[in-house]
Amino acid sequence: MHTYESKVKQYREQAGLTQEGLARELNVSRQTVVNIERGTNEPKVLLAIALGAILGVAVGELFWREVKGQ
Repeated sequence: MHTYESKVKQYREQAGLTQEGLARELNVSRQTVVNIERGTNEPKVLLAIALGAILGVAVGELFWREVKGQ
């Protein structure tokens, strides 16, 4: 099972973006991106929507936590 942290990093890398580049696109600090990828902070809804748009992936794909057995 992939966590949202690993998914954000995976899709960021697939998009050819560095943490700094993604931070610029989101208009946040690089540390914010680092914290999201580490799972230290969960992004607010608007930031999650922007992440999905920039990375070209549905927000649900990034942040939906799979329920075991389903």
